[in-house]
Amino acid sequence: MSTPWLHIVGIGEDGMDGLSPTARAVVESAEVIVGGDRHHRLSDNVRAERIAWPSPFDAVIHLLERHRGKRLVVLATGDPLWFSVGAKIVRALGEDAITFHPQLSAFQLAAARMGWSLADLETLTVHGRPVAQMIPYIQPDARLLILTTGAETPAEIACFLTERGYGDSRMVVFSAMGGPDEARAEARAKDWKAQVSSFNTLAVECIAGPGAQVFSRVPGLPDAAYAHDGKMTKQEVRAITLARLMPMRGALLWDIGAGCGSVGVEWMRAAPDARAIGLEPDPGRRALAAQNAAQLGTPRFDLRDATAPEGLANLPAPDAVFIGGGLSTETAEAALAALRPHGRLVANAVTLESESLLLALQARLGGDLTRLAITRAAPVGSLTGWRPMMPVTQWSLTKR
Repeated sequence: MSTPWLHIVGIGEDGMDGLSPTARAVVESAEVIVGGDRHHRLSDNVRAERIAWPSPFDAVIHLLERHRGKRLVVLATGDPLWFSVGAKIVRALGEDAITFHPQLSAFQLAAARMGWSLADLETLTVHGRPVAQMIPYIQPDARLLILTTGAETPAEIACFLTERGYGDSRMVVFSAMGGPDEARAEARAKDWKAQVSSFNTLAVECIAGPGAQVFSRVPGLPDAAYAHDGKMTKQEVRAITLARLMPMRGALLWDIGAGCGSVGVEWMRAAPDARAIGLEPDPGRRALAAQNAAQLGTPRFDLRDATAPEGLANLPAPDAVFIGGGLSTETAEAALAALRPHGRLVANAVTLESESLLLALQARLGGDLTRLAITRAAPVGSLTGWRPMMPVTQWSLTKR
């Protein structure tokens, strides 16, 4: 086990006075301190070489390596491993290189001021990320703590809430928590007009009004939730498909023949940091997929003008593959070869020709075949009867 050569210290608005004796001694003895302007201001009584975060930020690892051998300290806000720089640095340098000195996080401070239990709420960040990523968490009675990306973020989130029928939701913005300039602004989402600082933490207590949109993060959203041209994986089939694809934290899906994007969108909604690459050559459907991704809270859905199998070359290895369009033997074989160990492949077919292809693939490669026949109640004149949907043949397997 190597000796740590880098200290990452969390610091709050109370500056050096709020640090533990050990963390304070580390900062006071530093030869080089790396951090943002705010961090340097909070520790300005310490004599050391000061270095600002590099631009682009990805250069930070090279910067730290250059100063290896010196008494080197990185200052971060609060807990360096909770939506902060510590996670990026430890992935690059390894845990043996770093000693962490966490401080109270903004989440802990905000929860204490709201009187909320951290175990009973969602902690999110949209700092430097698309704000729409918080949309899947808008649900009745949900409590959210959100690290924002700027002074305009609370107003943007207030719009998301109001548009979805949650205008009565309580919103509280905290800034400079724990310091002499701590401030608080509060209003209902539909009345939000407050001017707040650019560095803030937002607390939201979601209150659903009459007719509010109520969507779970569990796959199987109503078909009406999507803009589509009629050709899409329907709700019941989609729920079964996602169950077999098994969304997991940080996992990557290839959505081949993405259409309006329903499978990729629900994959990303279902697990934190789940990623999806959608291949869709039709520009109209690709536009629908982008619209759905924005409206349903997955703005990072990576949609590409490509077809399979050619478009699969040089993509990062997937944890799961869904083939909803463009099915061919070559595509299935390429997808299976690219899958990571324990990866899942699911292909759906509605035509006799594509079904026969799945039968042949299953006979040669194994896996499971399932026939999905869904029947919905629908008006028959003044009465009601059962209206069958086109049956779907589904082939699924897990790479061993």
